[in-house]
Amino acid sequence: MWQKSSDQKTHFPSSQKLWKLCEKDIYKKKYKGLYCVGCEIFYEKEELSKNGECFEHPGKKLDEVEEENYFFSLSKYQDKLIELIESDKLQIVPQERKNEVLAFLKSGLQDISISRSVERARGWGVPVPGDFRQIEYVWVDALNIYQSGIGFGWNEEKYNKWWPADVHVIGKGIIRFHAVYWPAFLLSAGLKLPKKIFVHGYYTVNGQKMSKTIGNVYDPVPLLEKYRADPLRYYCLAKTPPFTDGDFSEEKFVEAYNADLANGLGNLVARVAKLCERTSPHPSALSAQFPDKIKSSLDGFRFDEALKTIWGRISELDQAVEKDQPWRLGGEKLEKVLERYVEKIRQIAYALQPFLPETAEKILKQFRGPEIKSAAPLFPRIK
Repeated sequence: MWQKSSDQKTHFPSSQKLWKLCEKDIYKKKYKGLYCVGCEIFYEKEELSKNGECFEHPGKKLDEVEEENYFFSLSKYQDKLIELIESDKLQIVPQERKNEVLAFLKSGLQDISISRSVERARGWGVPVPGDFRQIEYVWVDALNIYQSGIGFGWNEEKYNKWWPADVHVIGKGIIRFHAVYWPAFLLSAGLKLPKKIFVHGYYTVNGQKMSKTIGNVYDPVPLLEKYRADPLRYYCLAKTPPFTDGDFSEEKFVEAYNADLANGLGNLVARVAKLCERTSPHPSALSAQFPDKIKSSLDGFRFDEALKTIWGRISELDQAVEKDQPWRLGGEKLEKVLERYVEKIRQIAYALQPFLPETAEKILKQFRGPEIKSAAPLFPRIK
């Protein structure tokens, strides 16, 4: 589901409804503070670097802003949030990020500004209900996209079907908004909280943070056009640790593509399909069930471990083909061996569906039978 924050038919009334539900915790006052334009948030001096800069936007000076805004009584929810997170009623993964949020909460919460003047917001955003001179703070209405996109404030039946969310998937730089502000807004509004928050790291390029100044930013669209989605999915999920920063370079991607996809999975599928042209194997019906080890890895957001398990099975089957030497067999012996290979290929393809959906579909279609024939290479080698 896709929702634009500029949608005045659904998102605006939805965000204004959330505001009204939180009104008992909203008050107006004049405020002076250090404002990061990039983060769109006020910071306390102790939250900044030694140079007085935001850690997310080094090199950019913060603006000293003074104006009258609406404030949300965030401090009121400090103890409740600590209780929810410590008990895992609101689960934050990984533990390191959970500890980070708890440390922030226990340091003492301050009430937060949740509106901006029309002038500073440049007229863009959701108007505060009953006050056309103020615009809802972007991290109020932006967080509400999770709800406005599924009917909150305009289709309650649809909303009740999909909310609460099973998991929010977020980058580490916006953890405060999702693990502190958002649940506090929901508690104030009397709404259900998401069940889990999965926090992932950033991508670096050759060990450096991506920066337009350095010129090391990768545009994903040309990469998709050049290499297709599945190979990029594989690299991002298999070669990137889910909870810490991962490193990307085109050289590393090509290396993984040739080793694991072209020489590994692609070569195995091509070999077995070619052998099947000599006979007509009749494998048993595909068991539509995820292996426990892969399911356990997925439940823990360890996509890298899940793919490692699958590639272990690819390697095992490759070794079995070398050991059995089916090209030396014939008749019933060959048929029995190939039935076993085909069954394992289909199990591998089934397990690959969440990670490489297009590839998995091609393999399952190719090995559906009754006749199995060679097809174009799944992953032509990149030179």
